[in-house]
Amino acid sequence: MSSLAIGAGVPVEQTGDRELWARAAAGDEGAFSELFERHAEALWNYTYRLTGSWSSAEDLASTTFLIAWRRRAEVTLVRDSALPWLYTVAANVARDEHRGARRRLRLLGKIPAQPPVSDHADSVAEKIDGQRRLGRVAEAVRSLPKSQREVVELCLAAEVSIADAAELLGIAEVTVRAHLSRGRARLRTLLEEK
Repeated sequence: MSSLAIGAGVPVEQTGDRELWARAAAGDEGAFSELFERHAEALWNYTYRLTGSWSSAEDLASTTFLIAWRRRAEVTLVRDSALPWLYTVAANVARDEHRGARRRLRLLGKIPAQPPVSDHADSVAEKIDGQRRLGRVAEAVRSLPKSQREVVELCLAAEVSIADAAELLGIAEVTVRAHLSRGRARLRTLLEEK
């Protein structure tokens, strides 16, 4: 357990994720709600970096927490934090969604395309440009080899430490560093080509 200082420096004990998961696995909805409140923002930020879309990030984060609730008895935590497990689930759901979206796009490709309608508002254009840039980054990450992609998603997108990523993936830290270095170099190359 860790302690936090609140107000006039009075320490308050904060229940660790491991204990909250155990209580949630036993059916304590309040414990799961506390985990949700604790990690929802970090997970949403991660899913936004994966997808480049606000609405997709919200859907992906919601789906991840739904899966976490359903599989709460099977969860293995890394260093008493639920985030690495949540990030891994979110990445898997994002990949499944991406595959499904590609199938739907192939079907839609058979329908004649409508002419694009442009919006001239500066703020909307900035949001769209930002989403496109993030979308290109997400696409480049998805094109990496699996070993590099997993490390890049955990270490760069989710900001998981190299040690935690190594433990989560079951590989040595030096291997994580190598995959991260190669992944960064490949991403630079891919993003400069676009």
